[in-house]
Amino acid sequence: MIRKTVIPILVICGALITSYFLYATTPTLQPVEPEAVATAIRVITVNPERVRLTVRSQGNVVPQMVSELIPEVSGRVNWISPALISGGYFEQDESLLRIDDRDYRSKVERGQAAVTRAKAEDEHARFELQRIREMAKNKLTSQSQLEATLRAQRIAEAGLTDAEIALVQAKRDLWRTEIKAPFAGLVRSEKVDKGQFVSRGQSVASIYASDSVEVRLPVADSQLAYLDLPLGHRGELPDELSPRVVLSTHYGGREYQWHGRLVRTEAEIDAKTRMVHAIVRVDNRINEGQPPLPVGLFVKAEIEGRWVEDIISLPRAAMRNGDQVLVVDKESRLRYRHVDLLRLDRDQVLIRAGLQAGEMICVSPIQTVIDGMRVKPVTDNKEPNGRDEQREPDHA
Repeated sequence: MIRKTVIPILVICGALITSYFLYATTPTLQPVEPEAVATAIRVITVNPERVRLTVRSQGNVVPQMVSELIPEVSGRVNWISPALISGGYFEQDESLLRIDDRDYRSKVERGQAAVTRAKAEDEHARFELQRIREMAKNKLTSQSQLEATLRAQRIAEAGLTDAEIALVQAKRDLWRTEIKAPFAGLVRSEKVDKGQFVSRGQSVASIYASDSVEVRLPVADSQLAYLDLPLGHRGELPDELSPRVVLSTHYGGREYQWHGRLVRTEAEIDAKTRMVHAIVRVDNRINEGQPPLPVGLFVKAEIEGRWVEDIISLPRAAMRNGDQVLVVDKESRLRYRHVDLLRLDRDQVLIRAGLQAGEMICVSPIQTVIDGMRVKPVTDNKEPNGRDEQREPDHA
């Protein structure tokens, strides 16, 4: 009975002593404040550059030169060129249409006969005038007879001149029975058939030149500040002031580019849209390796603008609150900075003041930003997507 009572007591006492010993020998842990983990962000190092601005627009291709084929004489059409159909191509001075010329040949022959008769009459009048003058010197004829002979000679001379002019006109009308192309180009539409009687002044076809075409591009008046154009200039721009333009489109299953020049701007500004229309001319003869730029095609245009100095280019994602960026200071902390914007364009922003060369700008899409928060910058100096401007490093 004593054994059953003493043994449990001894076990309990041993457990208590062991527990106390373990508690007494356990080392004391000091509380440690956890260190905040810096947020990793992508940054771009600021590098001022010399940048050429670009203005984008779009428009339709139109002919530079359009003409109506109008006969200058009347008659029945007896021949039409195979090229005189919608979409037909012709060379300069190529014959396109002929009018029955038999009546006009007859007029030429009658005119030649009239000239021959007038020459004979003029020669006779001159001879008679010379004879009467000799007689007047010897006082063998009266003064009135001399004056009448002189008058007859002048009438004969005028008759010869009139006959010669009529002959020239008859030959010109005969030449006009054949209509030739004034330039190389294409037929837009034709309105005549063989055997049809056409009248003088009646349009028989519409044609346009194919060597060069134009594109009418709308440009916002605010965008004119990015172009190096002389405001108020009248007429076409000289070559040294004519900006280069790149036209592009998806045509025939492929992407093509054509190069042209901005040759002039229209004098008026649209009161509703505040747009100025710039005219770009493309010479199809110098765009080798490319198909001719077809009339009616819709194209996108990039107009070469002016150069600007000390410009910083950033992706649009770097902007905060409209005109602020996040700058990483020397202690790797984020700071808000106001900047002076030159231009916002698609995924790109150009800054002209407010940043210094070598500073790091945050481009990561951080949701919550606290001014002064510690970060871990990771350099990402890739060019922003959609960059259109040409750049030169600023070595000044």
